[in-house]
Amino acid sequence: MIPWVQLDSARTPDGVQELRLKQRGDEFSIMLGTNELMNSRLSGSEEALARLSCERIADRKRPRLLIGGLGMGFTLRAALAAVDRDAAVTVAELVPAVVAWARGPMAKIFDGCLDDRRVTIQEVDVGQLIRADKAAWDAILLDVDNGPEGIVYKGNDTLYGAAGLAAARAALTPGGVLAVWSQGPDSGFTRRLKQAGFSVEEINTRANGKRGARHVIWVATNRP
Repeated sequence: MIPWVQLDSARTPDGVQELRLKQRGDEFSIMLGTNELMNSRLSGSEEALARLSCERIADRKRPRLLIGGLGMGFTLRAALAAVDRDAAVTVAELVPAVVAWARGPMAKIFDGCLDDRRVTIQEVDVGQLIRADKAAWDAILLDVDNGPEGIVYKGNDTLYGAAGLAAARAALTPGGVLAVWSQGPDSGFTRRLKQAGFSVEEINTRANGKRGARHVIWVATNRP
């Protein structure tokens, strides 16, 4: 068995916890304490987040997408594969080290997607970009933390409360999509989405195709 090797570490935005990048052969893992946040062999549900979102805006010319959370780039790569060459995809990543890992040790996994001319990377809280402009995005994809209940950074919780969802709806074009990845179900979040004025689909998916842990994706449409 090839042992895991820790390549780097970084503090969470509040400075309280530590993210660790580990490698075993060609496999990478990002850990928070004993919790594995992501693994390079498990990409299915993050790819589904992008695919489900892009399907719902497929008829739009020059779509603008905002992705919250770079992670290992699974959502970004799937989005780029699904949209045309005139799309614009902005990725907000709050932890600079994650961007450095993407360009450094995990560059092979990212396969040059950060250099795609459609892509802009901003080292900023995605909530700041959501609040910046009205009707700015055709789709907002949130793969931030563990879902509506954050374990990495409690500041992420503001994205999923009533005020955060109202801001997201205001930031979307009419008929635009807010898609949210979660490690598990959350009936309270489903209710808040509906109360915020979204039409809501709650979709169960797997971490790796038809196998692996069960994850949840909410696809919430901004009713015109």
